[in-house]
Parts: sequence; structure tokens; C-alpha cells
Amino acid sequence: MSESTVVSPPLVTSTSDRPTRPRIVIVGGGFAGIATARALRPCDAEVTVIDRRNHHIFQPLLYQVASSVLAPSDVAAPIRQLAASQKNVSVLLAEVVGVDLESQSVDVEYSNIGTKKINFDYLVIAAGSQSSYFGHNEFAKYAPCLKTLTDAETIRTKILSAYEMAEFTDDADERLRQMTFVLVGAGPTGVELAASIAQMTTTTLRSNFRRINPANTSIFLLEGGKRVLPSFAETLANKAAARLAKLGVKVVTGAMVEHIDERGVTVGGKRIESATVLWTAGVSPSPLVKMLGVATDRAGRACVSPHLNLPDNRRVFVVGDAAMLMQDGKPLPGVAQVAIQQGRYVGRLLAQESRGSTPPRPFRYFDKGNIAVVGKNFAVMESGRLRLAGFTAWLGWAVIHLMFLPQLQNRRRVQNQWFWSYFTGQRSSRLVAEVPHRGA
Repeated sequence: MSESTVVSPPLVTSTSDRPTRPRIVIVGGGFAGIATARALRPCDAEVTVIDRRNHHIFQPLLYQVASSVLAPSDVAAPIRQLAASQKNVSVLLAEVVGVDLESQSVDVEYSNIGTKKINFDYLVIAAGSQSSYFGHNEFAKYAPCLKTLTDAETIRTKILSAYEMAEFTDDADERLRQMTFVLVGAGPTGVELAASIAQMTTTTLRSNFRRINPANTSIFLLEGGKRVLPSFAETLANKAAARLAKLGVKVVTGAMVEHIDERGVTVGGKRIESATVLWTAGVSPSPLVKMLGVATDRAGRACVSPHLNLPDNRRVFVVGDAAMLMQDGKPLPGVAQVAIQQGRYVGRLLAQESRGSTPPRPFRYFDKGNIAVVGKNFAVMESGRLRLAGFTAWLGWAVIHLMFLPQLQNRRRVQNQWFWSYFTGQRSSRLVAEVPHRGA
């Protein structure tokens, strides 16, 4: 939809004209959903946040959980904490399995014990995205993605277990396969995870084994496009690629994955034997978008008006990764900044209208820039015409990420762990989930 299309904002009926407070249902407790709920603090409304998980994840640092730098609790916070600090909010741990726009209700389910209908006056879909295997969902069995805490712990277990198997086996070929890692997708997640694994092999694990040398690990970063970090300026992407090469990561561009199985990956007709293949390639919108029955773009995101509501339904909003809005001739990217700003906008719009205030202007995204870390002391940063690469950008990355962690206790724990890792090279979260004993 063109950004020039003007659709009047939804009209929230003032509480003075209603027998009850408006019911605002927010589906999703990610960046967009939390931002919406917090912006509704001054609103005299019944706000319900629904999510199938009881925690909000700080996605930008999830790769550090996967690579043993941080513990899961360091990058997550309970959504229910909203209810303690904001009296007009209630939290429901459940999964939305149906949306009926005509009756203004959503069907939710909890642990398969039954469904429950939740009525709404205003609905905010902030369900985010899920990993996309581009039509090859069979790859998921062998190449885990990185979207949830469970995913991060699964990847951490695969990485650490690979070295244990390499130490155990007497087969040279199998040892080589165990010490070969393949990451599919060279966006920020793939670049950051590959660099983190590379540094772990040369520092954290350096003297932990007697029969293998972790520094001999082979790490392949595969990218279907022409370069790593395609959302960054080419000069910065080239510097990131050079830094990856210095860390020992083998970057392969123009690489289209054809097959993945338990033994490795086939790309461009060539076989890479690997015990650990990780999927960091792409995402698709939440399946909830399809339930709305609205127009979508090619990626499956709901096309929204400049006020972030559906063009034909002034009481339903879609924000974050599930929404498609054009600005300056380009669709807004699916990043945390967009999600947070859109969530705040919708929350403030509803809060202002409920008080009878003048509604805000159409939403406009303010790009604060992109940043990606490539190992210790090196990051690339792009903000407007400013382009930085190196230690200064890395320091900016650290400060920014600490500031935006969800809770004070998260900031303190992460800060302490970063200091410890920086000066010692050690990573404290190197735990492998124990498999139940057969005789138990």
C-alpha cells in the first residue's frame, strides 16, 4: 500500500460515552506488544496481553545464549511483570488459535485443555515472525533456527556436544565432521553467531580438551546473496567479511542450499560434511496474519494503513514483523526498532483518543541506524551518513544493548558477564542439557 494513502485513524470511544471501559487485546509479548502495552499506561481501558510464552526475549542477544556467553534468563523477562507495574494490564498465557473480526473476539487455547473466547473492542496483532525455510521445512529437523530460548539452548547443546563427540571418537573423518559448523544465512544473526563461535574455539575452549584442538574448527557461513549483511552499506559489509575471515570463518556467497540431512549440507552441488548445521537465513510473518483474511504482501505480511490499522477495519491493528507499511517508497524492515516504534504509536493513539485528545499524525519510522557485532572489539554501525567499523562501533553496540535490555537485573547480569568474558575469555553458560538415564 502506498504511504500516500490516507486512512483516518480509528476512533476510540471516550469512556464517558461508554458503560464500560474499552477492551484492548494485544496478541504477542515481543518488542511491539510490550511497547504497545506500556504506551497504554495512561489509558482508561482493560488491556489484555496474550502470548504462548510467559517471557519476553531480547532477540538481539539471543545468539549469545546459543554460543554460551549468556544464560537464558539474562536475555528474557517475564511478561506477567507488566501486570505488577501497570494496573490496567492483565496477562494471559495462551495461544491464539482463531480470530473472528465480525464478532470481535479471539479464541485462545492453553496446553490443549480447551479453548476460551476473549472479546475485544480493539485488537493489536503483534505476534512477530517465525523462521522460514523457504519451502523446505524438512530442513528444520537437522538445522535448528534461532528464534526462542529453546532454540538457543538446542544450538548451544549441539555446539558443545560436537566437541565432546570429537574428543570421544577415534575416527579421524568423524572428528573432522564434528568440528565442522555450517551456518545458513549471513544476515546479522548469522554473522554474529559465526563470529562468536569462532572466538569460543580459540579462547574459551582452547585448553579444555586433550585429544582435539578446538582452534582447528571449520566454520562455514553460507549466503545466497552477493555479500554478508545485505542490509548494510557495501563498504561495511566488506569490512565485516574481512573480520570474519580473520577469525577463521569461511564465507561462501552465492551459495544456494540444496539439501540438509543429519550428515551435513549440499550447496551448489558440493557436499559439506557437518554434524552441526544452523539456520540463520530468514523469517516469515506469524500464521495469525492469515486468520485475519486481509491483503498481504509477497512475504505474507498484512498491508496496513498509515495509522497501522487494517484499511477496512478501524479497530484492528497490526504492528511489528507482521505488518507491511511503505515509507519513502520502501517497505519498513522487520527489525526491533520498527516494532518498538509502531507499538508505542498504536498505544499512544488509543490512549489519546480515549481521552478525547487529537489523534497523532500517521506513523513515520525514525531510523536510528543498524549495528552488528563481529566478535570481540569489532562491530559495524550505520546511522544516516555515519558509518563506523571497529572498536568504537563495538563500544556503541555494547552500550545500546545494555540500555535496551528489559529489566535492571538483566542489565546488571549481562554487564557482569561481559566484563568477565572480556578479560578472561571464559563463558559461564556452557551447559549441555542432560538426557534422562535409560535406567531411571
